[in-house]
Amino acid sequence: MQYPIFFVLCFGLVLFVVYSLFKKKKAIAQPAVDKERDILGKQVQFYQKLNAADKIEFEQRMRNFLQKVRIEGIDLEIDDSDKVLVAAAAIIPIFGFKNWEYRNIHDVLIYPTSFNRHFKTKGKERDVLGMVGNGAMENQMILSIDELRNGFLNTTSKSNTAIHEFVHLLDKDDGTTDGLPENLMPHKYSIPWLKRIHEEIALIQKGKSDISYYGATNEGEFLAVAAEYFFKQPEIMEKKHPELYGLLQHIFLTEAPQ
Repeated sequence: MQYPIFFVLCFGLVLFVVYSLFKKKKAIAQPAVDKERDILGKQVQFYQKLNAADKIEFEQRMRNFLQKVRIEGIDLEIDDSDKVLVAAAAIIPIFGFKNWEYRNIHDVLIYPTSFNRHFKTKGKERDVLGMVGNGAMENQMILSIDELRNGFLNTTSKSNTAIHEFVHLLDKDDGTTDGLPENLMPHKYSIPWLKRIHEEIALIQKGKSDISYYGATNEGEFLAVAAEYFFKQPEIMEKKHPELYGLLQHIFLTEAPQ
């Protein structure tokens, strides 16, 4: 049976209106601006070091992220502070790229504890604290609540699992998680960067580097681990690893030509 075009158009319009109302009803709740700023000022060192103008930009980009990405607790209640920390971890690695937005993340799921490779919080091999999803979990990130919070509360460590996972998303944006974020890195730094990765991995394996041993897993994990160090303890990294620090500056603070 063929339906008159008028009725088809009317039906489509009704569907659009219902969808729009549903989207409004499901709008992602935002923390109050003053509360966001208070949390950033107390818990996020990267933000604390910014000048006044950059702080405003950081806040705006963070709110834009929170409007587009749903952050949800799984079997636990999360608060505004947790949402702000996730958003801060997202913006820190891309802050040097003024027009950059993530294209491969829709949801961040916060788990109450560690989990296994199948995203289960019960059973064996629950040694995962953060993960970028693949397959059925594509465009989702999973984080342990304690790791999310400790990454910002522990100001003397070199680790921040949330930043680590967002760096994986940046790396993955060009299609492969290989430690070479081609959409961000100026091409002339690619070969020196890969050379430096392999040199430092060899030192890690020999116990001659203060970079986490997990960074020796592969090139992708090295980039994420080194980025944690770079953003958490930049002064220490610059002193102990000046060449590596300089290359990371070119990755995260120098926009590649489009």
